Amino acid sequence: MSLAGKKIAFLVTPEGVEQVELTEPWQAVEQAGGQPVLVVGGDAQSVQAFNHLDKGDVFEADLPVDRAGVEDYDGLVLPGGVANPDLLRQSPDAVAFVKGFIDIGKPVAAICHAPWTLVEAGAVQGRRLTSWPSLQTDLRNAGADWVDEEVVVDTHGAGPLVTSRKPDDLPAFTKAMAETF
Repeated sequence: MSLAGKKIAFLVTPEGVEQVELTEPWQAVEQAGGQPVLVVGGDAQSVQAFNHLDKGDVFEADLPVDRAGVEDYDGLVLPGGVANPDLLRQSPDAVAFVKGFIDIGKPVAAICHAPWTLVEAGAVQGRRLTSWPSLQTDLRNAGADWVDEEVVVDTHGAGPLVTSRKPDDLPAFTKAMAETF
């Protein structure tokens, strides 16, 4: 699988992204020849990652979401962590960015708590997906067909949607993401 020449946006908040859910998909994109781009919700220039509740590494953001155009990317990755998607879904610019990918049918990959942002973007109605188990009621209430599987690739909507439950699912998630993108 090759992502040569493809730019993939990774949308995160300045603080709260689960580090491994950012770094492993990032590495998968790079290893497949793609160009990952760190897009941050807000105007921060860096991102504080977390290893569960402990602070992890700090990453430099490439650009703020209000300067990122959906047309410039071939796919979108939404890493999890509890705080990251909860803060993203409160940002009109971040939600509009996600909705833009959905509306024009570009592939989106979301892991762990990240489907919360998909709910806010109106992107789960009639879609089959998975997430961290505590989100299942929210996703079902938004019209999703929630399942407990390590990775789900739904191709029944406007564009492919790849979802996984947790960090343990990262090998399956990154493989499906790279194949789909």
